[in-house]
Amino acid sequence: MNSTKRRYILGVILLLLMGGVGLVINHLTPTIAYADSDAAAASVNKSVVAANTGFALRLLTELQSEQGGKNIFISPLSVSIALAMTYNGANSSTRQAMSSTLGLTGLSDADVNSGYSQLIKSLTNVDSNVSLNIGDSIWIRSGFAQGVNQSFTDTLSKNYVSDVYTRPFDTTTVNEINSWVNRETNGKITKILDQIDSDNVMFLINAIYFKGGWVNQFDATKTQQADFNTSDGASGGNVVKVDMMSNNGPYSYYGDSKVNIVRLPYGRDKIAMYVFLPAGDNTLESLMAGLSEAKLDTYLNQLSTTELDLQLPKLKLDYGKVDLKEALTNLGMGIAFDKNSADFSRIANVKPQRLYLAFVDHKAVIEVNEKGTEAAAVTNVGISTTAMPMRTQFIVNRPYMFIIRDDRSGTILFSGLITDPTQQISP
Repeated sequence: MNSTKRRYILGVILLLLMGGVGLVINHLTPTIAYADSDAAAASVNKSVVAANTGFALRLLTELQSEQGGKNIFISPLSVSIALAMTYNGANSSTRQAMSSTLGLTGLSDADVNSGYSQLIKSLTNVDSNVSLNIGDSIWIRSGFAQGVNQSFTDTLSKNYVSDVYTRPFDTTTVNEINSWVNRETNGKITKILDQIDSDNVMFLINAIYFKGGWVNQFDATKTQQADFNTSDGASGGNVVKVDMMSNNGPYSYYGDSKVNIVRLPYGRDKIAMYVFLPAGDNTLESLMAGLSEAKLDTYLNQLSTTELDLQLPKLKLDYGKVDLKEALTNLGMGIAFDKNSADFSRIANVKPQRLYLAFVDHKAVIEVNEKGTEAAAVTNVGISTTAMPMRTQFIVNRPYMFIIRDDRSGTILFSGLITDPTQQISP
């Protein structure tokens, strides 16, 4: 065999070996990514997680109280992240109120921000069969940007991976913000902002997109029309027809006299949907009223593998844009929306004006079908500045009186009536 042919064969063998190594590396990459993601999840500050869970349940209960029997769908994490970003700019009693509402009392800024940073990191590469995206952005009015504290934007960029945009806050900016939302939610939410008011100076926006396939997918051929009672109890109410999916097999399940719970996992079984069905004559309202972060943990710790005949309605819901101002006010942070009392001086010092929350808009969509679940949510915290305080005008341009007074006793020392200031001698 000549040397040229030998080199060719060796070259082919080397390429094959390199290709083989490449295949091994590609095969191991998801495993390594999973390990990093799982390690990050295990290290997330448990106090931040507990705070988020408690806030999620309180917010859901408050919205239920406000909206009666209507469908409600939100991303508590999206709201929490957007408000945690905003919290970095709060001061004094505004900060205390937000801390209490969000369940962050006792946690330092470092605890809060590192907790969210690690949480966001842990949700990256969680599952190759699950698409999960979290995006954060800060939008600042051009004329306001130079007064914004650099430490505020640096903190959000570092811990929340927030993009920072300085824009003129015109129609073009509205379109750009909505395009950002559309991109971050994979086209599921195309619009969060209709217009920008003249007093809006900043938007803090969080977007979340999720798509996951069931571990145990439903057979579409078994989906049939079935009755669904819209009442909150065991009987009465209106009966509507729904597309009911069916499946059977082992599921993690818990049931008692108050509630039945089933776990439906996605992908590699790290993310799951939990369905809570009130038992007997119990209502959804009574279930929510007694559901705390601790109670939820108690329930979930009691799930065990059980053979189930499972029926679950297909669902496609667009939870239109809702301002969470009333709910958040009722939960204790009304001061943040108060033009006269809000203190967000850690964002920027605009004295004698004030920064306050003009709105906290939230929009979410979800679709549940035989293959899995696709959902997206956006939270937009709008920050405005109060108008420049009106100064009372006092223009002495007509005849006037004056006095010179000893205020200790109230004694008037001098007084005068002036009809012509240019007249230096009178009479």
